[in-house]
Amino acid sequence: MIIRSISGVRGITKTSLTPEIIKLYSHAFHDQLSDGLIYIGRDTRPSGEDLLEIFSNELIALGRDVVQCDVVPTPTIQFMVERSEAAGGIIITASHNPEEWNGIKFVRQDGSFFLPHECKELFEKVDNKLIHRNADKSGMLFPDKNSILKHVIHVIELSCINLKKIKERKFKVVIDSVNGAGSKALPLLLDYLGCDVVAIHCNGNGQFDRGAEPLPENLGDLRKAVLENNADIGFAIDPDADRLAIVNDYGNPIGEEYTLVLAAESYLKQTGKPDSIVTNLSTTIAVDKMAKKYNSNVIRTAVGEINVVQKMIELDSNIGGEGNGGVILKEAHLGRDSLVAVALILNRLSQENNLTISQLHDSLPQFRIIKDKIDLNQVNESELMNKAKEVYSDSEMNTIDGVKFAWKDRWVHLRKSNTEPIMRIYAEAPSSKEANELILKIKN
Repeated sequence: MIIRSISGVRGITKTSLTPEIIKLYSHAFHDQLSDGLIYIGRDTRPSGEDLLEIFSNELIALGRDVVQCDVVPTPTIQFMVERSEAAGGIIITASHNPEEWNGIKFVRQDGSFFLPHECKELFEKVDNKLIHRNADKSGMLFPDKNSILKHVIHVIELSCINLKKIKERKFKVVIDSVNGAGSKALPLLLDYLGCDVVAIHCNGNGQFDRGAEPLPENLGDLRKAVLENNADIGFAIDPDADRLAIVNDYGNPIGEEYTLVLAAESYLKQTGKPDSIVTNLSTTIAVDKMAKKYNSNVIRTAVGEINVVQKMIELDSNIGGEGNGGVILKEAHLGRDSLVAVALILNRLSQENNLTISQLHDSLPQFRIIKDKIDLNQVNESELMNKAKEVYSDSEMNTIDGVKFAWKDRWVHLRKSNTEPIMRIYAEAPSSKEANELILKIKN
């Protein structure tokens, strides 16, 4: 089975992402872009090396010059494309899916992901088995061994990052890269930021020693390591390093949704200027409460990185992201970036004398999000939605993306997953108990 969405393509490697399928996607991608070279990289999954080679070889045979970055974070490819004259980029990754999966993310000339209509066009070309004859003259392969270093240097040079103050704090940081694409990049960044680094699950072998998503239930090793090393903070990322979760100095996860809140506050406080923060419908209300303190506002979009990016471009917004730990800073590039998120979080800590991450988190508006799901193989989608409208009839309803039911201090959001045959159900309220009660209304 292959799952296709605005997030790209994902499938079980041995049964779905065959060489023949990869060839079809490479030809469709080539056809979709204007002339110019293509950047290509991968995460650490064992299958990634072969898929990257197939994709690269096909593009070269079609006359494309290819810059091969090998194992790099997804945002590194986005950054490299945006800062060059490349026609686009490819990342071989299945993001947070288990290691037997792999996939393809398609990058536009501006460094953002393909728009929904561009994905649709590309998928149609694949379905129609579009195959070009090889070019009279093959393209060239250019290895780039320094793309991660270029990305890291760009992050520490961002105008909203006070490198001197961060270095002065000499933070002790534990990191968990799930042996993924951030295994080299994150320690390198933290070294440049003057941190004392303890690394776990950072050997880059593609064997996910914990659940791939940086969710609280998967961060037991990180929590333990933070306490054992008396660390100031712990950071966890997903296999392609575009999402960041935080563990505080007491070894407690603070929840992915607060990554954006803290990063956005860091940016607003550093610049001293109001801004529009763009995020999706499933992101915590805490970001709205925080923004108000800085005379800023929050604009919400449908779930999906590209939707947030497009709204940021439309509004000329400088900061945005999603409640899954994704932070987007326009000055860096137009994509979620865990390296940018780390720099902004440490910058926020350095803005206050001796403030700890637990104290900083406690100072923010407190809400609790519960994330659940329903298997769509077991229920009728239309009946489920009708039931939701009935049980939440006293709410304000938003149908931009699935259905969101909102009250003054809580909400519940039902939306079909872009990558799995499930209905995601997110609920937020002042307490976990209240949020869970919202979900039980539809599940019972």
